[in-house]
Amino acid sequence: MRTAEELIAEAAAADVSGWGFGWLEGRASEERPPWGYAGILADRLARASVALDLDTGGGEVLAQALARAKRQPARMHACEAWPPNAARARSLLEPRGVEVHEVPPGAELPFDDGSFDLVTARHPVTPPWAQIARVLAPGGQYVAQHVGPASAFELIEFFLGPLPEHRAARAPEREAAAAAQAGLVVTDLRTARCRMELYDIGAVVWLLRKCVWWVPDFDVERYSDRLLALDELIRAEGGFVAHATRHLVVARRPD
Repeated sequence: MRTAEELIAEAAAADVSGWGFGWLEGRASEERPPWGYAGILADRLARASVALDLDTGGGEVLAQALARAKRQPARMHACEAWPPNAARARSLLEPRGVEVHEVPPGAELPFDDGSFDLVTARHPVTPPWAQIARVLAPGGQYVAQHVGPASAFELIEFFLGPLPEHRAARAPEREAAAAAQAGLVVTDLRTARCRMELYDIGAVVWLLRKCVWWVPDFDVERYSDRLLALDELIRAEGGFVAHATRHLVVARRPD
């Protein structure tokens, strides 16, 4: 096996743009939630007339779902906040007829009230419930897979120490209450806890560079001691285990 320094240097130089995780193939594994979000998304898109995908990243998930769908909405839009991802999403989605909008975090969605019969999201940063309710047409639905509470915290707390005050964030019950407060009716809420395993320190570095909110000040120099300690642990135990939490949310704007 290569040295820790070699693995870290390789991961530090690797491309982390977009929202694909192919670089981790053979270096990490993650159990998927039982409901199969990609299939749900493809099915819902096939039945929609005008749809919007929020926090689309590089457009990879939406593109895959559109390819699987039996038909595509007559009009399809996607929003992304990070400029490199928005550019990547345009190159991937615009040939499929999707209009991609670069929308800064916290900004109002650039659509009229009641514009969409379907709004979707896979792992939105912070669901803008009031905006979702506003742009949904009466009877329209929001269908999404969210990151749940304390997701990957075994890894995050290895670097940052205990974070008890952050563990309750993204709780599905709180998100359902926020959706209801915005005027939506939650019709389905399912949760899952999925095993993740990282097989080398390069996988750790790449993930922390991609998921920048996990360890916000992450830098290989700043955390070199912790990285080397984790490399020793991975070599001794054959991997580092963490758990990802997810929840499926389906909500409807009343007629």
